[in-house]
Amino acid sequence: MKLLLDRISLAVIGLTSVYVGIFAYFATGSWYAHFPGFGLRWLPQLGPYNEHLAKDVGAAYLAFAVLSLAALAYARRQVVVRLVGAALLVFNVLHFVYHLTMLHMYEPRDQVLNVLALGLTVVLSVVLVIPSRRTAD
Repeated sequence: MKLLLDRISLAVIGLTSVYVGIFAYFATGSWYAHFPGFGLRWLPQLGPYNEHLAKDVGAAYLAFAVLSLAALAYARRQVVVRLVGAALLVFNVLHFVYHLTMLHMYEPRDQVLNVLALGLTVVLSVVLVIPSRRTAD
């Protein structure tokens, strides 16, 4: 069961990181104006557009995608999964906490969606750092 949860967590984080990374890095202006997509716009409220920052965000998310998808390939190796999970957990907790302080900038629907989406990344990262009953690699 732990292996399945790890694989699901890594796949979800990896695929969403590919989406954010490609969008932010290769279409920075559009990403800023339209992220997360689907008719929602969450970035303009947070400050002015900065191409350098947008490219850095895209690059970081592409790195998260590589880490997550590589760990998915080695999901039976708990040391790999837990190490990647720890790195993702640091980012996702800090990212989540920051956005909690910015909820006042959004309408109620977007407040709820921010908390759910970013909270999910924290939960998925926690799943990865929880040791399996079998700890030997």
